[in-house]
Amino acid sequence: MTLWTTGTATGIGSLPGNDPVEASRFVLGELPVPHLPELPARGWHADIAGRGAAMLADLHVDLQPTGWRIVPRSSRDGRRCRDLLARDIDALEQAGLSSPPAVLKLQATGLWTLCSLLELHRGNKILSDHSAVHDLADSLAGGIALHVAEVQRRFPDAVIAVQFHEPSLPAVLNGWIPTASGFGTFRSPTPVVARERLRTVLAAAENTVIHCCAGDPPLELMSEAGAISIDASLPVDTDVLGEVLERGTGLLLGVVPTSGPIPSVGDIVKQVYRLKDRSGLTQVTLTPACGLAGSSDAQARLGRCVEAAKALEEDG
Repeated sequence: MTLWTTGTATGIGSLPGNDPVEASRFVLGELPVPHLPELPARGWHADIAGRGAAMLADLHVDLQPTGWRIVPRSSRDGRRCRDLLARDIDALEQAGLSSPPAVLKLQATGLWTLCSLLELHRGNKILSDHSAVHDLADSLAGGIALHVAEVQRRFPDAVIAVQFHEPSLPAVLNGWIPTASGFGTFRSPTPVVARERLRTVLAAAENTVIHCCAGDPPLELMSEAGAISIDASLPVDTDVLGEVLERGTGLLLGVVPTSGPIPSVGDIVKQVYRLKDRSGLTQVTLTPACGLAGSSDAQARLGRCVEAAKALEEDG
């Protein structure tokens, strides 16, 4: 089944507010491909690191003054992260009882971004320890598999896709993540290790997407997933993009900024056609450029994605 086709739109994940039922009703009612809402306004336990920690299997976390840290046993903070995730799933199930979605997108913090956010028990970033990265990949893969199974149980007829947030992926690969002192940076993983660890996590789900909202995203590595998600306004190697799309990789294209003026449908269509001329894309799903947690007009921005997707479909 081809999920990411022209005429389709979805959100990146995060939305404003703190009411999961209201957010779930919105995405199920407005988006061709609804997603499990993420509501980071609820605090540390629901932000990108906290939500990522909630996905881990057989690893425990605790919130320290310097951020999230791996700890030997269960903590109140870790349980809070998992509780918020469980509430979100419950809210989505409740909102979808009358009209279950045919396709549903889940989101998770990507492995390499999570490695740059979480600390080891002794205090350094997981990124500093290759063995710890291996363990985190196994834990995240196990947790994602359990998460997908739980959501599939609630929505047995839906096709489930999992999008991995990897905003820090270029910085990790280029050795730009700073150490705690700020005077150095963590060594980048080798290309082989970066790919192998990524494959471990991607194998946990059948339909996967890697989202990177940074400029010059590593498209070749991201194409290990079934689809890639990028910001259309940022630099991208269109030759590499054309190559990965030619191999059948799906494309989710961020065409509406998270703040500032909302582009017209006509401007979005022109932007897509310009990229089509440079890369040869044939199918594209439209999204906002990134998450909309900080947007006061998130509904209008997602609505514009839907309108532009319909216009592209009508154009053929």
